Amino acid sequence: MPDRLSALDASFLYLEDSTTPMHVGGVAVFRRPRTGFDYDRLVDLIEQRLSLVPRYRQKVVHVPGRLARPVWVDDADFDVTYHVRRSALPKPGSDQQLHDLVARLMSRPLDHTRPLWEVYLVEGLARNRTAVITKTHQAMVDGIGAPEIGQVMLDVSATPRPPVESLWMPSPEPSGLQLVADAVAEAVQRPGEVVENVRSAAMDTVATVRKVAGVFGGLASAVRTAATPAPGSPLNVRISPQRRFAVARTRLDVFRAIRRAHGGTVNDGVLAVLSGALRNWLLSRGEVVSAGTTIRAMAPMSVRDDETQVSAYLVDLPVGEPNPVVRLHHVSHAMRAHQESGQSVAAQTLVRFSGFAPPTLHALGARAASSFSRRLFNVVVTNVPGPQVPLYAAGAKMIEMFPVVPLAKNQALSIGVTSYDGGVYFGLNADRDAMSDVDVLAAMVEESVEELMGTVSA
Repeated sequence: MPDRLSALDASFLYLEDSTTPMHVGGVAVFRRPRTGFDYDRLVDLIEQRLSLVPRYRQKVVHVPGRLARPVWVDDADFDVTYHVRRSALPKPGSDQQLHDLVARLMSRPLDHTRPLWEVYLVEGLARNRTAVITKTHQAMVDGIGAPEIGQVMLDVSATPRPPVESLWMPSPEPSGLQLVADAVAEAVQRPGEVVENVRSAAMDTVATVRKVAGVFGGLASAVRTAATPAPGSPLNVRISPQRRFAVARTRLDVFRAIRRAHGGTVNDGVLAVLSGALRNWLLSRGEVVSAGTTIRAMAPMSVRDDETQVSAYLVDLPVGEPNPVVRLHHVSHAMRAHQESGQSVAAQTLVRFSGFAPPTLHALGARAASSFSRRLFNVVVTNVPGPQVPLYAAGAKMIEMFPVVPLAKNQALSIGVTSYDGGVYFGLNADRDAMSDVDVLAAMVEESVEELMGTVSA
């Protein structure tokens, strides 16, 4: 029997269109070692690790007549050099040039006739740096058993772990007749799926969104607790196919100092900082900001590896409050109220398909946004703790890592946050037309950190 896509994973194929490609991404910046870090080394590294992510050598094949959900099949023509590409900035390449490249690459949909991922080695960065940009379709990031390529290519030492000896022989691709026969056999066992699959084939958007909502289970029930729709916001507009990308950087010990001084959690501090940045951004645009102005965030956060605890919340960010400490207390109170009222998503609901690596957890936030953002919240904020030790790829030390969370319909901004080796890194993915000033917002994130830190006694 073929390896059929789950209802959720197939939904991300059905929901994708020219303005909302459904891939999650990441930008890792490395310090080049003396031994070098070039394209050939990256290709060799990924080839050695592909056995750890077998899905990355498979492609999606649709069943004739759309009688059943698509299936994963081995790509007999798999060519790693098609998926691992190289790019170069004019030396000395600046961070802004790198961000422009990220925006262009993230704007392009993946080729659905091939395995749904790409990796780019970016050379020419100033200060002896190299970047690796990853793109993975959300249909592939389906849980603990499907880590993202950016995860498996990293090591905890400058000396790479020994390669896994594995000879890959693709299985024959099933014929159309075989796919139909398998679909009919499954339909006999589960006749209710026939109607669902035909409706999906007709691109019934309502049926598709219901399918996503059903899989989210606990999340859907949590969403229903929202008393009112999300407030109006310039973040919710018709979007274009093109993107802009900007980043902000700070240190984890800053948020820990804020936590010691004012209480709450590191997550609370991140949301309070974003509240201040969004407030200043709205004011810079001439928007009316009153004492009661809020922006609602969908925030999948609070991951604790020892308990596999994952929580997702709808949080009204108090952008109308001018005092940074009061903003923090508002956020902390809201988060405590969510936890005490049981509005968090059950861990088992999310762990089923979220995984534990930062890339897969950032994909979780994007999955939720794809079906609910239009009505219930204004912006997605994924905050995922990363390792607090240095990581390496082919001997090159990773010095920064920025998530790239995709946009959903009518969503002009997604924010991914990752902590790594003492740093906290914000990746802001935005619509090119609606957010021409996303770099201004990124700068305001760093200013908001300084403002809140300024309230901490020495």
